[in-house]
Amino acid sequence: MDERQVDQILQNPKFKEMVARKSRLSWTLTAIMLFVYVGFMLLVGYNKEFLMTSFTGGVTTIGMPLGLSIIVLSFLLCGVYSYIANKTLDPLTEEAMREVKAIANEKGQH
Repeated sequence: MDERQVDQILQNPKFKEMVARKSRLSWTLTAIMLFVYVGFMLLVGYNKEFLMTSFTGGVTTIGMPLGLSIIVLSFLLCGVYSYIANKTLDPLTEEAMREVKAIANEKGQH
């Protein structure tokens, strides 16, 4: 593949849309996870008493399910990414790849 073909691929509207949508989705999910995780760390650093509070006077504190929920959230966000990628991004990727293959095949015709 020569430089002209690479430029054609990079300027292809389908390819640009695919890259933009994947980037927007991944940055959004990253921001959600980062916000939750940093929020939990700030809570640990500045309000330990709240996290050490027991639900019912037993040994289970508020901090334990909060910490567990962060782990569950990371799995859920992975599932959200997979679902969106399979339903909307994969068809867009296939369209972009068809156009990329057509551009790559042009070389044989010139």
